[in-house]
Formats: sequence, C-alpha cells, structure tokens
Amino acid sequence: MEHYIDLFFKGYSNFAGHLWHELTHPHWKNYFYWLLLVSLFFFVLEVVVPWRKKQAILRKDFWLDAFYMFFNFFLFWLIIYNAASDLIVNLLNDGIKALSGGFDLQAVNPMRSWPYWAIILIGFLARDFIQWWVHRLLHRVPWLWKFHKVHHSVEQMGFAAHLRYHWMETIVYRSMEYLPLALMGIGLYDFFIIHIFTLSWGHYNHSNISIDGRITGGVLGGLIGIVLTQGIWDITLFEGYSTTSLWLVWLGSVVAGSLILGPIMKYIFNSPEMHIWHHAHDLPQGHKYGVNYGLTLACWDYLFKTAAVPHNGRDIRLGFPGVEKFPDSFKDQTLIGLK
Repeated sequence: MEHYIDLFFKGYSNFAGHLWHELTHPHWKNYFYWLLLVSLFFFVLEVVVPWRKKQAILRKDFWLDAFYMFFNFFLFWLIIYNAASDLIVNLLNDGIKALSGGFDLQAVNPMRSWPYWAIILIGFLARDFIQWWVHRLLHRVPWLWKFHKVHHSVEQMGFAAHLRYHWMETIVYRSMEYLPLALMGIGLYDFFIIHIFTLSWGHYNHSNISIDGRITGGVLGGLIGIVLTQGIWDITLFEGYSTTSLWLVWLGSVVAGSLILGPIMKYIFNSPEMHIWHHAHDLPQGHKYGVNYGLTLACWDYLFKTAAVPHNGRDIRLGFPGVEKFPDSFKDQTLIGLK
C-alpha cells in the first residue's frame, strides 16, 4: 500500500514541475503551445473562410468555450488525471498478475517489438474505436447523458466548442481509453502524438469552415509524406536520397492524397459537414439517440449504420429540446448531473 501512496504523490509532484516547465519552455513536445497553435490556426480559418458567414467571429459562448479548452485539456487532463494514471495502470496490472498467478500483461505485450509506426497506427485506431463506443454510451445511458448535455448545449458552432464538456467526461473517456492502451504498451509520449493529431481533427470537425475533401486529402498525404521522407517512426524507405528527391516524394504524397483519398475522405474521416448533424437540435428521422458519433474517423458510423447527413446542415438549429433553459455559466454547468 505504501508503494501506491508514494506513486500517487510522486505523480502529483512530477506533474506540478511538468506544468511549470510547460508554461516556461516552449518546444515541439509541449502540449500547452500545441493547443495554442492549433486553436489559433482554426480561429484564423474561421475569420478568413467562414462556412456560416453571418455568424459572429466571437460567436455566442466563445469565451466560455475558450475557458473550457484550458480547464479540460490542460489543467485537468495533465495535472489531475494523468498525475494519477500511473497509479491506476499499476493497480490494474498488479490485479491481473494476482488473479492470473503472475501473468504480466505489460511485460509480455508483443507490440513492444513492433515498428514504431505500427504502434502509433494501432494505438490511434484502437483509441478512436474505444472513443466511438464511449461516445455512444454518453448518449444512451441517462446519467451519462446528463453530463454530455454540457457539450451539446453549444448553439453556435466553432472550433473551441470541441473542448466544452463536463469534467466527468474526462474521467469516463480517459479511464476507458487510456488504461487499455497503456496495457497494450502505448506509452505516454505515444499517446501524446496520437492526441495532438486527434485534437487538431476535433477542432476541425467543430470549426465554422467547410473544406473540399481533395484539400484535406492533400493535407493528410503531406503528413504521410513527412513521415516517409524524414525517417520518422522507424520508416527508412528513402534513407540516403538527395534533398531534391525527398521533396519530390513529399510532393507526390500530397498529390496522391488529394487524388486518391480526396473523393473518399468523407467516408474515412469526420468533418464539419458531418459533425454538425451530431449537434442537431432535431435529429434525423430514425435516430432517437443521435448520429455521427465518430470523433476523428467517420468509418465507424458508416460501418455500424449510425451515419446521417440528410442535407447541407450549415444553418440547422443546434442543441437539444430544452437547451434554452440549460445553465449558461461554467459554475452551474459543472454541477450538472451531480445534484
């Protein structure tokens, strides 16, 4: 027991130092500045190429959502939850050992010997699939829906709405997604890489923009090209090539992504045009609990028949029946479901 108590307090001590370091040392592995950079990028896009041109730049509840962004994904997620995650993972793994007569799931995990790109890919797919099912639970289980209503109280959509949700969702999501990934061998830095990509795509899904699939396909192709040409994640296909050749490979990846992935991007990845219907005040017929549950990938919704884009939803009403009576302050919303 003393070991677990020490692990718990050590976690908080380490993350207190980590928090200060994050604020004072900008670098490419710094979550705080990634959050700022990604948010600024989509804010600029909403100003330059808005989908709903009549919607104010500083839309309704913009500052409330901005506060939620840092409370949920920085202060709470990094300091409070992850400080205790090592403790929980160790307790779970030790419990498996005790029940199985010494079987150590983390030690024998075959993924530890896989190429790094495979670990990241499997981690991303597993996490998104888990999130899809958790998201469905938030809509189907009445007491979870009480918490999830905070996210659906958004009445004007924008990138920052991505991170408006009740703090209880952090506990539900992270418990059900991080623990399986940790036991699979996905480390905290691997989780960080996956999380930055899904953070960016989540901002995109909620943003007030509409981008052709050929452009998003080209962007995805460009990211794949960077991985291929820079030898990232144990991929050395083009090791020793000249700088000019590497640029040509990268450009080819962009073009291939645009031409090959472009036409099918809406079936693979979520988008503002698809996700707006998840927030519809009046749900499409035949979908009592909701539609389009995917956070990053859209393929799960098409696979399990929960996808619905009846028509261009740019100007549909958002929220849920009774949203006009829902609390509009952070303090009151944090008490939702607890009274």
